[in-house]
Amino acid sequence: MRILIVNPNTTASMTSKAAAAARAVAGPGTEILARTSKSGPASIEGHYDGAIALPGLLTEIRDGEASGADAAVIACFDDTGLEAARALARIPVVGLCEAAVATAAMLAQRFTVVTTLERSRVLIENLVRHYGMGGRAKVRAADIPVLELEDKATNALGKLRREIERALAEDGAEAIVLGCAGMADLARMLQSDYGVPVIDGVSAAVKQAEALVSQGLSTSKRGAYAAPLSKTYSGLMSALAPTAG
Repeated sequence: MRILIVNPNTTASMTSKAAAAARAVAGPGTEILARTSKSGPASIEGHYDGAIALPGLLTEIRDGEASGADAAVIACFDDTGLEAARALARIPVVGLCEAAVATAAMLAQRFTVVTTLERSRVLIENLVRHYGMGGRAKVRAADIPVLELEDKATNALGKLRREIERALAEDGAEAIVLGCAGMADLARMLQSDYGVPVIDGVSAAVKQAEALVSQGLSTSKRGAYAAPLSKTYSGLMSALAPTAG
């Protein structure tokens, strides 16, 4: 099977990191196709960045499906554009946050998501509630700008470790979820260091995408994820106008 990994920001090094995490867990018959959005912000930190990222993200998912991808993973923990992508595509589309919290719930009764900035914490907290895990999960921000995760000279790892330690001590967390795709390369090391499950959203999403494809399941086109109605789209969005509904 072919799984498309779409980074909705424009930083290619983050795409490479997500692709490496995906390939590390993919089954022997799975090909990982990694794509970086060609338009939008360099990182996604909050609602505004997420909105600006949507056209580039949806274009990559549309083109990837047309090229033969069997499923798509949106490589941003904000689950940027997830509902729109599911309406656009017939193949399964999996978001990191949804996949990661579902995985954590099978491993621990209580868990904490550790993300980057406060604005992202609020957004992810709302997502966690939306996915039905508000009573089991807390969300913490480590005060790390996303692009600092790409710079070894920063103290990003130290900040992340401090927040994980607080989650274990203060939240009673039995597992940790890393709340940013840019943390994907840290999960195994942190799990070894702290002795609890540490879930990376990229890995969780890839395995769930494989499970959906192997069961012959695809996104329902009835109701909420029905194909968009054909109509005129103007200006910059004209290239994304639906052609069938």
